[in-house]
Amino acid sequence: MDQRNLARLEFNKVIQKLSEHTRSPMGRELVEKLIPQQQINAIRFQLDETTEGRELLRMEPRADIGGWRDNRDAVKRACRGMVLEPKELEDTQKTLTVTHRIKTFLVSRSDTYPIMGEIAAGLGNFNTLEKQLSKAILPGGEIADEASSQLSSIRRRTASAQQQIKERLDKIIRSPNHQKHLQDPIVTMREGRYVVPVKQEYKSQIPGIVHDQSASGATIFVEPMGVVEANNEVRRLLAAEKQEIHRILVSLTEAVARQGEELEYTLEMLGRLDFIMAKAQYSAQLEAWAPKLEAQPVIDIKKGRHPLLHGEVVPISAHLGFDFDSLVITGPNTGGKTVTLKTVGLLVLMSLAGLHVPAEEGTSIGIFDRVFADIGDEQSIEQSLSTFSSHMNNIVGILKGAGNRSLVLLDELGAGTDPTEGAALAQSILEHLYELGARTIATTHYSELKNFAFSRERVENASVEFDPVTLKPTYRLLLGKPGRSNAFEIARRLGLDDKVVDRAKDFLTKEQVEVAELMHNLEVAKHEAERERNAAEALRQDANKIKERYSRREKEMETRRGEILDKARSEARETVRRAKLDSEEMIRQLRDRIKETGTSSRETAIQDAREKLRSMQGRYREKEKKTGNVQGQVPKKITAGMEVFVPRFNQTGIVVEPPGNKDEVQVQVGVIKVNLSLSDIRAVDQSGREELSSSTTNIVKSKSREINTKLNLRGMRADEALEAMEKYIDDAALAGLEKIYLVHGKGTGALRSAIHKELKHHRGVKSYRLGEQGEGDSGVTVVELK
Repeated sequence: MDQRNLARLEFNKVIQKLSEHTRSPMGRELVEKLIPQQQINAIRFQLDETTEGRELLRMEPRADIGGWRDNRDAVKRACRGMVLEPKELEDTQKTLTVTHRIKTFLVSRSDTYPIMGEIAAGLGNFNTLEKQLSKAILPGGEIADEASSQLSSIRRRTASAQQQIKERLDKIIRSPNHQKHLQDPIVTMREGRYVVPVKQEYKSQIPGIVHDQSASGATIFVEPMGVVEANNEVRRLLAAEKQEIHRILVSLTEAVARQGEELEYTLEMLGRLDFIMAKAQYSAQLEAWAPKLEAQPVIDIKKGRHPLLHGEVVPISAHLGFDFDSLVITGPNTGGKTVTLKTVGLLVLMSLAGLHVPAEEGTSIGIFDRVFADIGDEQSIEQSLSTFSSHMNNIVGILKGAGNRSLVLLDELGAGTDPTEGAALAQSILEHLYELGARTIATTHYSELKNFAFSRERVENASVEFDPVTLKPTYRLLLGKPGRSNAFEIARRLGLDDKVVDRAKDFLTKEQVEVAELMHNLEVAKHEAERERNAAEALRQDANKIKERYSRREKEMETRRGEILDKARSEARETVRRAKLDSEEMIRQLRDRIKETGTSSRETAIQDAREKLRSMQGRYREKEKKTGNVQGQVPKKITAGMEVFVPRFNQTGIVVEPPGNKDEVQVQVGVIKVNLSLSDIRAVDQSGREELSSSTTNIVKSKSREINTKLNLRGMRADEALEAMEKYIDDAALAGLEKIYLVHGKGTGALRSAIHKELKHHRGVKSYRLGEQGEGDSGVTVVELK
């Protein structure tokens, strides 16, 4: 696409913002090369990789996909046979270490991040080279003693020789005979040789070689003859060390060169990963989403925001290419028409470049082969062009290049010249673009273009909203409604004298005044109607939420009530069964004793015990019948203010109006008033409700004691695991747990993917993430419950 059009829509500024999120020169270079594309599959792939990077940021925010060095120049030099410096080899070693870490991390998560996992799988294997470099190069670029046995031997011999020299020189400087001959009792170095500082007048007292003297000439630095040979040995050893280090550097450089091609490809792929993560971080910063791509050149932006604007940004919603192909936007100068044009154009360019757009999910962007823009004042002094001429220059080029897959954005079309001629030219230009099949959005003040939009099929009017009460723009785009400039109101608000404004109105024709007044009154009425509609919509949504909440509670409580009663009956039967067994055992023991004693009174005691047991069973059966009907009966007498139970909602309510001739009663349940038949209400049974509440509380407490915070799903099929997870989440929520751990193992990742897909839409889940170190890593998913 033409770079001038990209600049007019500020795509270059988006690129600058995006490049700030890169961490390497390779990633930055890919960002700088980023341009809109026309191949839908290529665009979709780039959007998918951005989405994948965004998911990685969400699931594993501490993951580090970076930290390598740009070693491309060093690798190329190595391949050309040049010897690398120790610092270059150290940087290469660090890059190889980071490469290994990134590869291990992403390949193990290929099921979750397939695009980045595939890139990571293609990174080179440099284990041997990494070990060679780590062994030979110390932090800071020093060559390690362990780099070779020869180097280690040379350095040991050098250290020994240097120690011997120091010991001999120490004897000289500590000798009482030489104290007055020395300027200072120290050993120092000159020209790489160990020397002592001798006073000029005593130079003959310490025979040796003079290597230097002080600036004043008062001190000479003498190498005593007793250490000359030892110093010579040190010099020979240092030369041998230098030669051995050079040999080591050559060997390491050759090792790098042998894998040079693989290294260059790896660095390129690391740059690709940096590029993906930069797009993901920019997406997160903008709170952006991947648009839905359409093969046709269409636009459907839902609450889109300009990515370069800061502070409170009023989102715009606009569509093009569905019901209409051309859109004419009118409204006041300060109302945001130009921002609307730039927002639409920039979001289209970002989508075609594979970037997420700051708009709501559901935004659709089609494939355009070219995007043209004539926006802003490009008056050229050098070319002696006026504002009008400059715009016409741009439009001439647009008309030559536009086609049926082009998006054309024209700001203040026809402005800068005589209004009558400008309006005629603007209408003609729009007609020509219409005939070419281009998708066009134009802003204007001309009423003739409003009429043009009214009279043509697939051409629509729109306006930027202006609040007639506050006399300020709201910056909202209103489709289907032409705007007006509001020049008088704006001028008055900016401080123009009322007399001047009123006099200006006198110059309008009667018809113009009537039309302006009519549009003003329509805007006021529309604002009032919209406010009322919004209020009514808010009430309707609140009512729906309350209705859904009570309906859900009704189902949940009905299910829970059945479970409570079933469990209560089961526990009661078990209690009676055990009591009966205990009683029978007691009877058997009594009979045995009777046989032994022959006492008839004991038989009488047994009979009494049996009667008591039957009585206890009878009382239980009666209680069981009562427990089965805790809701009570239809009340015989119903009065206003009376509390009743509504089984349908599983809630109590207050009678507002007693039943009339239709046997209906109005009951307020929470904030809702409903008309119910008499058969839909029950008298409140306090004892039954208390008993039921107590049973429910006991079961919840029991669940809280029994539930574990960790569920092991390893070894299960996906359907089995999802069923177990569903029941476990319900039990955990009932027990009041806020965080649980789902253990699915690492394996192929299929089970983890199925679990994450279910968690994403689960009504009881607030958030989820993979486990961190100490929690089970990627073999565990940590879930936070609502």
